This record gives sequence, C-alpha cells and structure tokens, in this order.
Amino acid sequence: MMLLFGIAAAALVWWLLKVFARSDTVAVAKAVKIVGGIAALGAAVAIGAKGQIATALLVGGLGAWMLGWSRLPLPGPLGRFQKAAGRYSRIRSAMIEMEIDHATGGVEGSVLAGAFAGRRLSSLAPENLRRLYDECGALDPDGISLLEAYLDRRFAGWREDAQGDRDTRTRTHAHSGVMTKDEAYQILGLKPGASLDEIRHAHRTLIKKLHPDQGGTAYLAARVNQAREVLLSRHR
Repeated sequence: MMLLFGIAAAALVWWLLKVFARSDTVAVAKAVKIVGGIAALGAAVAIGAKGQIATALLVGGLGAWMLGWSRLPLPGPLGRFQKAAGRYSRIRSAMIEMEIDHATGGVEGSVLAGAFAGRRLSSLAPENLRRLYDECGALDPDGISLLEAYLDRRFAGWREDAQGDRDTRTRTHAHSGVMTKDEAYQILGLKPGASLDEIRHAHRTLIKKLHPDQGGTAYLAARVNQAREVLLSRHR
C-alpha cells in the first residue's frame, strides 16, 4: 500500500511540475488546493478507521477548507489561519478592482467599466487582457498598474513578450487624488475602527506578499504603505 501511495505521489508531483511549466499560476494554485483537499479527506478517512477521531477531524477540516468548504471551522491554530485566509484587500481604480488574498498573496480582479465590464480577470483570454490593457492606457493609468500586478502573477515573462512597450519592467504610475480612510481600510482588508495592532499586522502581512523583492510591484507596495499612513494618522 505504501508503495502505491509513493508512486501516486511521484506521479502527482510530475503532473504539477508539467502544469506549472505552462505558467498559469492561478490554475496551478487552484489545482494544488483541490488535489491537496481530496488527499486530506482520504487521509482523514484512513485515520478515522484506526480510531484516531480527533486527528481525523483535524485533517478532514483542513481538507474541507482546501476544497472551499469555508463554513466548516478548523480547530485551534488552524482556525486562526482560516480567519486570516478569509481576509481580502481591495484596491480600486476607475476600471479595475483588484482583490488580494492576505494568506497567499494571490490576486484576482473584476472589470468595472469598458468593453469587459462585469468580467473577472481570470475569465479573460490573453488577447482580451491585452485589449483591456490598451483601454486602461487610454482612460485609467491606475488601472494599468493594477492590471500589470495581475499579469505578473498569472503570466510570468509577459513583460518581455509585450510588443512596443519596453518600459513595462520599471514603469509605475502615481495614484491621483488623496486616499480616503474608507479606501485605506479596504486596501488593508480591515473594518473601520481597527486598532493600531490590527493596522500594523495587516500592513506587515501584505507588504511581505507584495514587495517587489517578493514578486510584487512597486505600485501595490506604495498603495499599501499609503493606506497604513492614512490609518496611523488617525491615532496620532
């Protein structure tokens, strides 16, 4: 039985590496969570059959969370992780609303205006994303920066392949206007009235995921830093 599990694990790793090589990191992350969730549920059944009910419930709860059954609470430290995993930041421009998962640093977004209004970014094919990029270039400079952050996570190397745009590697855009406290709370994924400790913790969590040295972008890091300063000023 252990030999069969080993062969299955090796085959799974080989398959994941093959999928990852094709470079849609969003799809890879989703596949890993699904496979991991199924594996955890299977392990929970096997552990429960041996009479280790508490351990089986723990492993089964983790598997259920990985499969998206978020209403099932996880016990102990995993319950605190589940709470953090459900926190999202939102950064909005005129045409794009970006969502950032605090637990993973994953980014997703919605199109608010233009030809693809109402669509999720993950549902758009590469040619449609290029068209959206051009629309943002004409109407929404902040939207370009958000879209670039999304493309960096979904398509590694897209900047090198972009034609006629040699500055995409280093270009940033200044955010126009003053950030409101409501915007700052949304960017840090906090509720109004959050404490100093909550503000600092949310900022640290995000900046580790979004700093350019960690594969993020200077624009997103700057917006997160700005949100921290806006909210900290409330306590001064």
